[in-house]
Amino acid sequence: MAVRSLMRAAAAAAVLTLGLTGVAPALEVGQKAPDFTLPGPGGKTVKLSEMLGKGPIVLYTFIQAFTKT
Repeated sequence: MAVRSLMRAAAAAAVLTLGLTGVAPALEVGQKAPDFTLPGPGGKTVKLSEMLGKGPIVLYTFIQAFTKT
């Protein structure tokens, strides 16, 4: 359950970070995501490469969550 919350927080932070820094190039199917570090719950940092050591990672976003629609 904590991992799920952590991944939700990481995904939300990634969306916000990309929104503030500009457009990132899209990945093609099968391409590996670049390693990144984001702030996580409790002031800890979350690094993609460390999470991959624990198993597969799925990043998802709810784009409409940040809109008025």
